[in-house]
Amino acid sequence: MRLEDYKNIYFLGIGGIGMSAIARWFHAKGFPVWGYDKTSTPLTQALEQEGIKVHYDDAVTNLPQEVLQDKENTLVVLTPAIPAEHAEWNYLKAQSYTIKKRSEVLGIITANAYTIAVAGTHGKTTTSSMVTQLLHHAGVDASAFLGGIATNINSNLLISKGEREQELVVVEADEYDRSFLTLYPDIAIITSADPDHLDIYGDGEELIRTFQKFISQIKPGGYLFLNKKVDPRLTAHIQQGVQVVTYSFDAGEAHIQNLNIQGRWFNFDAVSPFGNISSIALGVPGFHNAENALAAILVAQVLQVAEEQIRTGVQAYNGVKRRFEFVYEGNGKVYIDDYAHHPKEIDAFMSSVRALYPNKRLKVIFQPHLFTRTRDFAEGFAESLSKADEVVLLDIYPAREKPIPGVTSTMLLDQISCPVKSLISKAEIVDNLGLNPDFEVLATIGAGDIDTLVQPIKNILEKV
Repeated sequence: MRLEDYKNIYFLGIGGIGMSAIARWFHAKGFPVWGYDKTSTPLTQALEQEGIKVHYDDAVTNLPQEVLQDKENTLVVLTPAIPAEHAEWNYLKAQSYTIKKRSEVLGIITANAYTIAVAGTHGKTTTSSMVTQLLHHAGVDASAFLGGIATNINSNLLISKGEREQELVVVEADEYDRSFLTLYPDIAIITSADPDHLDIYGDGEELIRTFQKFISQIKPGGYLFLNKKVDPRLTAHIQQGVQVVTYSFDAGEAHIQNLNIQGRWFNFDAVSPFGNISSIALGVPGFHNAENALAAILVAQVLQVAEEQIRTGVQAYNGVKRRFEFVYEGNGKVYIDDYAHHPKEIDAFMSSVRALYPNKRLKVIFQPHLFTRTRDFAEGFAESLSKADEVVLLDIYPAREKPIPGVTSTMLLDQISCPVKSLISKAEIVDNLGLNPDFEVLATIGAGDIDTLVQPIKNILEKV
């Protein structure tokens, strides 16, 4: 399949963070692009401002005439989040349009490129954005498809200038729906492989087997940077000639030494088999972020980025929207927003917040994401959230799922052991904060639509 054979590109679920990056790529390459999404968001509004037409009602009559009249030259890009009963999808299937999943299209885009793929059940968005930052900062011509809005480029997409003979692409390799199996990387990072998406995999062993398959697709002569804490069985089927380097915060062939926390800044030395680098300053705090930076540094070293360029590139890194994002500081209060939606992510986030503010009263507002994930990891969620002084739970964000009897936020609340805990509706959060400002550090965490509360909460804190 050759993308240049198509004239029209239509997206079902264009507002997803991964889908929107590909839509932007096609648009930048001169393809006519349209899309459907369920709701208008800042991301879809940005796409519209860039010249991409988006509609929000699932109706065949909303399909553009160019798509309806030219089936042979139309490519439909599909997100797995589109429900089976979706009218437009069913029409396009019945009419035998060419329909490809987002991951398949990403595999086609990167097929002939030198590909750096960042995989993991958590940490991949931050790590891939760090890789992108180090290369972009050093003037290395590259494209990047990211799972978040990287602050340094204010986008989830970076397009190369075409200066290299072979395009260099950084891509976030998503394990959901086994999407990353369309990729054949030259360099792969595995940040983590904790059980997740058990609605897809069934159990953790099947997840391990799928990661093994992904790793087996690293090209001979390539590199695997494997977090030391990840199950070592992942490398069971790795191709001969692939160099494996283990890394983690405090163990592995690459690790961190001499950590010194000053305010938000994590200062450390990086120990690497490709050459140690001292005096690194990372302004996006967190033990996990220092670890992610280490993986990105390894990639930069393999690609011959100079030591000083790496050092200044890390220092200039400004993070990703909703990843340990400082939203407000003032009136004796700090407000941080984070995308964490798995117990391991929440645990890493909480540990880092406590390290930054060891004696501050911490209030956490958490929106569970998916009924299956809440059911499968209830005990882990309760344990990690209990590290706060106060926890406020919102109702479970269903995303693509139907409710499961007995799986509710109340079930989760009962298992949390922190001193103060409550269940509040999303509509009541802002007023509740105004009436109960007894905290010094506030955090909103979750992967659903909790982000719509960020600006209203900030507005309230500015008045408290």
